[in-house]
Amino acid sequence: MDWRGWAEIVFTIALTVAIGWPLGLFMSRVWAGDRTWLDPVLRPVERLTYAAFGIDSKKGQTWLGYAAALIAFSAAGFVMLYLQLRFQNLLPLNPQGFDGLSPHLAFNTAVSFVTNTNWQSYGGEATMSHLSQMAGLTVQNFVSAGAGLAVAAAIARAFAADRGETLGNFWVDLTRVVLYVLLPLSIVTALALVAAGVPQTLLANVEAATLVGVKQVISLAPTASQEAIKQWGTNGGGIFNVNSAHPFENPSPLTNLIEVVSLNALAFGTVVAFGRVAGARKEARALLAAMVILVGVAAAAIYASETLTPQPALAAAGISNPTANMEGKEVRFGPAASALWAAQTTGASNGSVNSMHGSFMPLGGGMALFMIQLGEILPGGAGSGLYGMVVMALLAVFVAGLMVGRTPEYLGKKVEAREIKFAMLAVLILPLAILGFSAVAAVTPVALEGLLNKGPRGLTEILYAYSSAAGNNGSAYAGLTANAPWWNTTLGIAMLLGRFAYAIPVLAIAGAIAAKPKLAPTAGTLPSDSPLFVGLLIGIILILGGLQFFPALALGPIVEHFQVLAASR
Repeated sequence: MDWRGWAEIVFTIALTVAIGWPLGLFMSRVWAGDRTWLDPVLRPVERLTYAAFGIDSKKGQTWLGYAAALIAFSAAGFVMLYLQLRFQNLLPLNPQGFDGLSPHLAFNTAVSFVTNTNWQSYGGEATMSHLSQMAGLTVQNFVSAGAGLAVAAAIARAFAADRGETLGNFWVDLTRVVLYVLLPLSIVTALALVAAGVPQTLLANVEAATLVGVKQVISLAPTASQEAIKQWGTNGGGIFNVNSAHPFENPSPLTNLIEVVSLNALAFGTVVAFGRVAGARKEARALLAAMVILVGVAAAAIYASETLTPQPALAAAGISNPTANMEGKEVRFGPAASALWAAQTTGASNGSVNSMHGSFMPLGGGMALFMIQLGEILPGGAGSGLYGMVVMALLAVFVAGLMVGRTPEYLGKKVEAREIKFAMLAVLILPLAILGFSAVAAVTPVALEGLLNKGPRGLTEILYAYSSAAGNNGSAYAGLTANAPWWNTTLGIAMLLGRFAYAIPVLAIAGAIAAKPKLAPTAGTLPSDSPLFVGLLIGIILILGGLQFFPALALGPIVEHFQVLAASR
């Protein structure tokens, strides 16, 4: 640990927010349907899309209509992707000659990419054809992220409305976000990655000779295009099994910086867009401040854990004062870059990694796990992080209202029983899915067969898998053999619950909020743009996370931490 590591963490987070700010300003215009500098090229494509699919771009939808469109679109995407993966051996652009996926793996993978989770129970370079990667997984990377951003647009309009009846049009929001935001960002980033050495090819592999003269077959793929949208869309699913720790996905410190910034920039920008559309710019800055503070603290905690915690193996070898725990980390990037990436990817709904979380010290891995369990809101996924944070803000003003005996308000809207009931439905789905499935798996023999480790480490493997699935994150703790019917099926169900059992109550909240009159603040209104509110919001997030998950964490990574300390003496 040194000043350079701290400077790297601070600089990267600051750069991410700085890039996210103008992106948010641009996206607010996209959400509002205003003219942008891309209109001369993309407006004709947009109109053609509406005409081809019979979309009336001027017709709004109620929250029920918006939710039904989200579900119908996602269901259709699941069916199409499932069939493509199941029978990829019958389709073209399969130079590797891969077979179709098993029914349970095809189910898990289709659900994973449709829900913007991108959990991978497979090694991409040994499983997926080029067509599956490009026309299956990459397409869902775009549209699943677009669906999340569409829901965020709906809730922003709800707070801007004055006795409104509709939230906009899901099909219009999805089309505009993909065309005007995700596609241009991905094209520019993919070209930058190609220039920096990331491959983009339809060749199956290339042969190389090692230094000792042995022939080595190296897998290739259209990597740069998927790498770009995997980050901007907070997807995380990589072409290669080790994701951005692979030198083809992430060959240099420059590509590492590009990828880790794009991982969070759009999610931060979504908060800025929300503030512009809802007419609450100062309040949006408060949400942004809470996100930045918590992700910064998490990065610092992981960095400290990986550089200061004694390592039993090194102590046993008689090595004193080791510089850092480098197991499972890229020496090209070091512990600071690994810690920052781990905090940002688990604070977002993004499963990409540039080091293996399972190789972290127990508290470092536990912090990454806790970041997912907080709800994927720091800054969260594309769209989903914003509406998850709004749910937390509603709970914060509700708690403040109970303290002073007043009806709570947020952004000029009264927060009443209906909104809080839906907020609690959304908040409780994560502990239900994570702890419920983990409890069953911990006593089910067929589930325990997939574990590499027993005791606290084995429990952490279980908790991390279901947290990653229900949180729509997609990263893994390693050690767990998940490509089995039990794990693929239950993890797929957890992904569906984490995505839709959260998004539908949020849309119900948006419908209720939109119908309320817009009120001017009074002397009794809690300012939601002040440092006091930021502190209250952070407190609500941590208290909810602690109450829900601390007992389980105490039996997993915390116990393992004390075991490590004892073994290091």
